[in-house]
Amino acid sequence: MRSINVTMWVTLDGVVQSLGRPDEDTRGGFTHGGWGQRYDDEVLGREMADAMAKPGDMLLGRRTWQDFVTAWGQRADGNPFTTRMNAVTKYVVSKTLDNTDAWQNSVLLRGDATTTIAELKAQDGDDLGIVGSASLVRGLHAAALIDHYTLVICPLTLGSGARLFEDPAPLTEFELTSSVTTTKGVIIAQYTRR
Repeated sequence: MRSINVTMWVTLDGVVQSLGRPDEDTRGGFTHGGWGQRYDDEVLGREMADAMAKPGDMLLGRRTWQDFVTAWGQRADGNPFTTRMNAVTKYVVSKTLDNTDAWQNSVLLRGDATTTIAELKAQDGDDLGIVGSASLVRGLHAAALIDHYTLVICPLTLGSGARLFEDPAPLTEFELTSSVTTTKGVIIAQYTRR
């Protein structure tokens, strides 16, 4: 059985929307896009590189996959992160995509996300990693399918934007398995479901 591991950048007030670029996700009139960039440092880079070096496949929602296709799918710059993103199997959960031909090694998962992913999780194979895809994470969390969270907690509040858990999440206990603090005050906390 595979594990599902989520990596999510989050503010102190729980916002997960549009950390990378100002135009990444402006839904709901969100104007704080790109908030995560100011927290890059050597410690964060090392921790993220270590996480990317672990074997595993990716699990993505449609919006995140489409954004990643633009950001990573067209690059061939020799960067180890780019190489990994292009080489890894990417399972894409969508009810609206016709195909995933736009990015190599992408596999379209149709149907009810929770059921389809529960079936995928039950199969033998590499663990599944989710980066972003907050609405997918919410649904999988509610179905008790998330095994591990890596939260990259940034020391700011935004006051608006999509949050990791917008509706009440079911009672689920986690154990802190490790944490690292960066030079810019970011806490990288790893949790495992009990």
